[in-house]
Amino acid sequence: MDISSAGLRVLRQIAESGSFTAAAARLGYTQSAVSRQAAALERSADATLFERRPDGVRLTRSGLILLRHAHTVLASLAAAERELTDTVPRTELVRLGVVASAGAVILPAALAHLAAADPQITVTTSEGNTPTLMRALRAGALDLAVLTSRPPHRPFDGDSPRLHVQTVADTELVVAVPATAEFAGRTTVHVDELVDAAWIATPSSDSEPLLGVWPGLPGRPRVIHSARDWLTKLQLVAGGFGVTTVPSRLSPVLPRGVSLLRVDGAPPEIRRVLVARLPGHPAPAITAVTRAIASTMPDSTFRSSGRPRPG
Repeated sequence: MDISSAGLRVLRQIAESGSFTAAAARLGYTQSAVSRQAAALERSADATLFERRPDGVRLTRSGLILLRHAHTVLASLAAAERELTDTVPRTELVRLGVVASAGAVILPAALAHLAAADPQITVTTSEGNTPTLMRALRAGALDLAVLTSRPPHRPFDGDSPRLHVQTVADTELVVAVPATAEFAGRTTVHVDELVDAAWIATPSSDSEPLLGVWPGLPGRPRVIHSARDWLTKLQLVAGGFGVTTVPSRLSPVLPRGVSLLRVDGAPPEIRRVLVARLPGHPAPAITAVTRAIASTMPDSTFRSSGRPRPG
């Protein structure tokens, strides 16, 4: 099997991006060049490596096997290049991905803990949704990712290798409301009061349901504003332009004029915060970053498994 390092980099980028077009943009290639590299990889491997689907491209079982070995080959080549150019890093690097709802509170606290406990570790971060971060983990573009799951906390997907997942904490969903007028001084709101509320929601899809309207709200919600950015949503709430669903852990970073209310008349909505990585024995730096993340949730029970546990 004669495969170039360029071909392995294309394989890794397709795995991370989920499409030939996105991989080409990331690599600075034309889409036709990426397609030719992909076809050459399949000829050399004598196997189908890519599954073309309506929602993008996924690696087949053979593709995932080759990707696993590509991690080792490309890491060795990068190490050789650093030695040859005498640029061996003096610190250990961990590439961390976070979902947006986890970054605002967990990330700054974890990095502060790490700076005090393990200053020799350097962390770089990137934000994405759960499917994007899982692809990046399997592609070797990330070492660790903070994800969230909702009940019944099934495995994220059936791809191989199965990600190693550690539960950091369970967090309750609440509703962020303006701290004035009808909500002034309150700690709870009944679900029936939310039916006709003006909602500020994050665009979502079946593959990535995102926060905004209270889950299971009866009837058709009245969405007035649509925004992905948490700061935008919370500032709109502070201005009295609507309400939105948030994890209770965001309470330390709320802008002035926003209150968090528990919802009565409906079952509690719980979201699980998880740390995921590829299986196998982790490097000490990855373990240290995982512990730093867990330290931001002192009341949590730190559990480990190959999948999210049912809530």
